[in-house]
Amino acid sequence: MNLVELTDTIIKKIVADSESVSVKEFASDNEEVILIEVMIPNSEMPKVIGKDGSVINAIRTIVQASAHLEGNKKVNINISAY
Repeated sequence: MNLVELTDTIIKKIVADSESVSVKEFASDNEEVILIEVMIPNSEMPKVIGKDGSVINAIRTIVQASAHLEGNKKVNINISAY
């Protein structure tokens, strides 16, 4: 599974309004780094971040492990609210 699709699937399972989520990949200066930007409504932020960042850290771990299996070095996931 594509890393962006994986991130999108996980995030959309967590939030109440999955249609409000946008997940996109952006170019990086470093070819070994994949940048993924997640845009979610401000009201959904607590669900995605979790207590002390536990949920987003778990998501990052899953996506990073998947990237490692595909031979990629590093994935950066940024969460932004609108």
